[in-house]
Amino acid sequence: MKTIQGPALFIAQFIGDKHPFHSLAGIAQWASQLGFRGLQLPTNDPRFLDLALAAESTAYCDDLRATLARHNLVVTELSTHLQGQLIAIHPAYESLFAAFGPPQLADRPAERQAWAAQQLALAAKASRNLGLAAHATFSGALAWPYFYPWPQRPAGLIDEAFAELARRWQPILHAFDEAGVDLCFELHPGEDLHDGITFERFLDAVQHHPRARILFDPSHFILQQLDALAFLDLYHPWIRAFHVKDAEFRISGRSGAYGGYQDWIDRPGRFRTPGDGQVDFKAIFSKLAQYDYPGWAVLEWEDCLKNSEDGAREGAAFIAQHILRVTDHAFDDFARTENTPALHRRLLGI
Repeated sequence: MKTIQGPALFIAQFIGDKHPFHSLAGIAQWASQLGFRGLQLPTNDPRFLDLALAAESTAYCDDLRATLARHNLVVTELSTHLQGQLIAIHPAYESLFAAFGPPQLADRPAERQAWAAQQLALAAKASRNLGLAAHATFSGALAWPYFYPWPQRPAGLIDEAFAELARRWQPILHAFDEAGVDLCFELHPGEDLHDGITFERFLDAVQHHPRARILFDPSHFILQQLDALAFLDLYHPWIRAFHVKDAEFRISGRSGAYGGYQDWIDRPGRFRTPGDGQVDFKAIFSKLAQYDYPGWAVLEWEDCLKNSEDGAREGAAFIAQHILRVTDHAFDDFARTENTPALHRRLLGI
C-alpha cells in the first residue's frame, strides 16, 4: 500500500495582486508556513508558471522547482481547468466563457478552441519537464444544456455530443501519452464529464485511452447526491488526482439540487472548508489508501462563508491529520506459522 502524499494546495483561488499572493515565491513561503508540502499550479497566469517556456525549457522548470524547494515544496500537478473548458462550449455559454481565453479570440470560437488545444499540448510537455505524473483539467461541455430530459431529447443527441467531445480530446490524450502524463478530468457539474456514467461514456468514445483519468473531488458528489465511497470502489483504477474540498446539502422545502437560481450562500448545496461539511473524509482517505492511490491530497478552497486564509490554515492541518501512514506489516504477523507445502498438505489432511 502507498501513503498518500500531502498536504498540498491548489493556489488558483489565492492568487491576487498583494503580497504574498502576487508571486510564486511569496505564495510558496506562505503555504509552507501553513504546513503544505506541495502546490498545484494553474497555467493561465505567467507570474506563477510561464506555460510556453515550461514546455520548451527544462532549465526554466528546474528553476521553478528550486524556488519551491527553498520552501520545502514541490509541484504536484499543473491545472488547465480554464483552457480545458474551452475545448467544448455550447453556444449558450459562449459569452460567459469567452474570458477564459485571449481577448482577441473572444468572438472567434473555432480559433479559441484551437488555442485551448495548443495550451493542453504545452501543458503535457511542461508536465513532463517538471517530472509530473498527472495533470488536472475540465472536459468542457456540448450536451450540458440538455442534462434534464425535458423536452424529450432526440435519439442520438447525447451520443453525437460525446463522439464530438472524443474527437476533440483524442489528439490531446495522445500528446499526454507521448509525455507520459495522465490527464485527469475533474467530474464537475457544467462539464459533460460530471459523474461515473458520463466518464464511462467518454471512455468508450476515446476507446479507453490509457491516459483518460479522473480528478476525484467528493464535494461535487454531495451536491449531486452521489455516493462517493461507492464511486471509489467502482472507479479507483482511474483516479490519479484528488481535491480535498467539503460540501453540505441542507434539505429544504423551498429549493433542491438545482438551487433555484440562488447565490451560493443561499443554495441548499454549497461548498465548505474541509471539516465543515458532510463529506466523510475519514472513510475516503482510508479507501484511497486501500486502493493504493499514488498521488497527492490537494486542498481546493471554495467556501462562501469562511475566510480563505483561515480555510487554508485549517485545510493543511485537516489533510495532515487524515493521511494514513500505511502499515508495512500485518497486525497478526506475531502469530505467523511456518509456510511450506508440507504444512499446507498436513492442514488439509491430504
